[in-house]
Amino acid sequence: MAKAKKIERTRAQESTNAIEKLYISMRHLFSRGFYKPMGVSGETLRKSLLSLRPEIYGSIAEDRVELNGLAYVIERLPQGIEECQFINLTADEGYSDSHFETIIPPKRRRNCYRIDKNQMNIEITRGRSEIYDILTHLTFLFIESHKIQKRVTLSQGKDFVREWKHLEEIVVFNKRISEEEREVSIAHLGNILGRTFDEVMAIHKVFQTVENTDRFFHLIYWLGKLGIDEVLAQKKRTVTFSSVLIEEIGHHIYGEIWANNIKAILKENNLLQRPIHIISANMHSVLNAIYAQGALPKEAHKNKGFELYQLLSNADSKPSQKKVKDYASENGLLYVKDTSGTNINVQIIDTDKINFEVSPFTKENSIDEHAVIIVMDYAFGEQAYETMDELLKPYKVDKTNNFLDVKSVSIMGKAGVLEGGKGDIMIPSAHIFEGTADNYPFTNELSKEDLKGFGVNVFDGSMISVLGTSLQNKDVLSFFHDSTWNVIGLEMEGAHYQKAIQSASKIRGNISENVKVRYAYYASDNPLETGATLASGGLGMTGVTPTYAITQKILEQIF
Repeated sequence: MAKAKKIERTRAQESTNAIEKLYISMRHLFSRGFYKPMGVSGETLRKSLLSLRPEIYGSIAEDRVELNGLAYVIERLPQGIEECQFINLTADEGYSDSHFETIIPPKRRRNCYRIDKNQMNIEITRGRSEIYDILTHLTFLFIESHKIQKRVTLSQGKDFVREWKHLEEIVVFNKRISEEEREVSIAHLGNILGRTFDEVMAIHKVFQTVENTDRFFHLIYWLGKLGIDEVLAQKKRTVTFSSVLIEEIGHHIYGEIWANNIKAILKENNLLQRPIHIISANMHSVLNAIYAQGALPKEAHKNKGFELYQLLSNADSKPSQKKVKDYASENGLLYVKDTSGTNINVQIIDTDKINFEVSPFTKENSIDEHAVIIVMDYAFGEQAYETMDELLKPYKVDKTNNFLDVKSVSIMGKAGVLEGGKGDIMIPSAHIFEGTADNYPFTNELSKEDLKGFGVNVFDGSMISVLGTSLQNKDVLSFFHDSTWNVIGLEMEGAHYQKAIQSASKIRGNISENVKVRYAYYASDNPLETGATLASGGLGMTGVTPTYAITQKILEQIF
């Protein structure tokens, strides 16, 4: 009998398996209601993450502490979380009406509350994707904290290295230190972290704030301290999920409130029956593209083309930004601040009130249309399906369904590019949903040719909608890029948006079958290129040209 051939799995297959295990484990733990990340219950998460070694988490599988990944994660978690043994994920349960201070992470819009010195509550209003995002970040954080614990503990916990004692003295006793003493401390910290003096000095500057020059010392101490308490005192960190959150998740509660708020405002302003164009984008590019020229005539005269938008993107341009917003409010724009918990603000633009004489656009495609443009801020992962699905449903008034006349849906945003670099543009022809057999081919009204001539590279092909950007590594991405899938980039929302659009137009009949769709992304990072992941920093001014190039082409097609 012939001997069965042993099938060797590729690194990409192993990585895909690790991603699947991660999500299965997270769903199981969520249903269970609590778990200890560094205990037996969190073991599968840790092992899968270490097996996967995502690009964004850099050297997570090495003994030395990962610094860029740490900076990336901390910017997306509430300040002070490193001090908390108990982390509670909740729904919107009324904490905003209490005395607790609302803590919002700088790079992720979520409301968090420090309940006491040991507990942090994080509000989940954006669906499962947000839970997965937080849990993977926490797992990374706790793995790094145990690296610190192992590097500073001597004689099975009976003693600690002198560098740790030095750090403790600074943090616990809030010791004021001179610049020379700071450099000594950074040298000591290099030994604790397994990093060079230069590396620690650079990351120390990244974490500096006006209130706390030595925030990095504080962060490392508390990460290490809680790791030590876990190992030596059995004070296990615990993540819990509130019963309300477990009940609410997947029921579109916040998306429904959000969509109905928008439709109510449309009805109030006699806009509900008008032709509608939906754009998912940021809150500045459509606003500036339509109104900046009219609001700032002098600046527009001096700054041609996208230079005006570059000017408005500067940190010191607040007065000019206010002028544009005020002018827009007088010329057809209604700003709808979110009150639903989705954290998705909206702009409603009555195009009949736009003064096209001082706008860079001319009416060609919508001369007799009296169109309304709805600009919605970026959704997050699965939240894209929840919000778009609810928005495209008819608005029920007195038991009568009022169907929306949606002419087009345009999606623009940031994505990771697999060819090229930061600032390049991707035009998708299909969305592939990672980890499923779901693929969404579509006719994109935007083409590669539309976006040429702006001085940036343009790629077209399939996009993969990933379950989480923080869970991708080179092996998985290289497979998608090099195979016949012809994947040009990755993001988190495209498949969810298209699923909602297709079901509303092709199956449920909520909107016209002939609805036009546009998708275009600009590259925030290249996860296949070392040192060019999201953890390496933002786009800065590099993002102005692709952002406004895409915005311009979307609006030209609408107008």
